[in-house]
Amino acid sequence: MMIADLSPAAYQEATAYLSTLGAEWARHVAKVGPCRHEAKPAREPYEALVRAIAYQQLHAKAGDAILGRLLALYPNTSFPAPQELLATDSELQRACGFSASKLATIRGIAQAALDGVVPNRQAALGIPDEDLIKRLVPLRGIGRWTVEMFLIYSLERSDILPVDDFGIREGYRRLMGLAEAPSPARMREIGQEWSPYRTIAAWYLWRCTE
Repeated sequence: MMIADLSPAAYQEATAYLSTLGAEWARHVAKVGPCRHEAKPAREPYEALVRAIAYQQLHAKAGDAILGRLLALYPNTSFPAPQELLATDSELQRACGFSASKLATIRGIAQAALDGVVPNRQAALGIPDEDLIKRLVPLRGIGRWTVEMFLIYSLERSDILPVDDFGIREGYRRLMGLAEAPSPARMREIGQEWSPYRTIAAWYLWRCTE
C-alpha cells in the first residue's frame, strides 16, 4: 500500500485512532503529546541512500565527519552526482573514513542510480512500498530496514512499520508491560491493526525507549 500523508491533519487523525486501541496506547499518546515526526523529502533517492549508508552503525558526529570529508571532494556541488562519485579514485573516498564494505555499497548505489534501479524522486513517488523494498534490497549493503527508513523519511510514507528495528519491538514491550519483546514476525502481525497509520505508531513506539 502506498500512503504518503504526513500532514498535521493526518497526524491528528492517526493519534486519535491510536488512542482508541486500548488504555496503554491512550495513556502513552496523552503523555507524549502530538506527533512531531519530521520527514526530509527534498532529497533524491540516490542521495538519501548514500547518506543513510554513510551514517550506518555510527554516532551522528562520526557520520557527519565522514560525510563532510566526502562532500569536500566535490566543492562545486552540494552533493556529487552518481557519475561524479564513480569517477573519483576510490582510495580518495576510502581516506574519508569509509570501510571497504561501506564504500563498495555507496559506489554500488551510484551505479544502480545510473542503471535506473534506484529511481529518481518523481518515479519513486509512484512506486508502492513493497515494490520499492523488493527493488532496492538486492543491492549490496542495503537491507529492508534501510529502505524502510528511506520510505519514512524521504518519501513521507505514512504506513511503514520497521519491525526489524529493536526500538520498535522494545517500545512495544514497554508500552504493553510485556516480559519479552515480540519477534519481528509477531510485531508485523500486531502492527496490522495500526494500518494505515503505522509510521505514526512507530514514532510513538520509539518514544517509549527514550
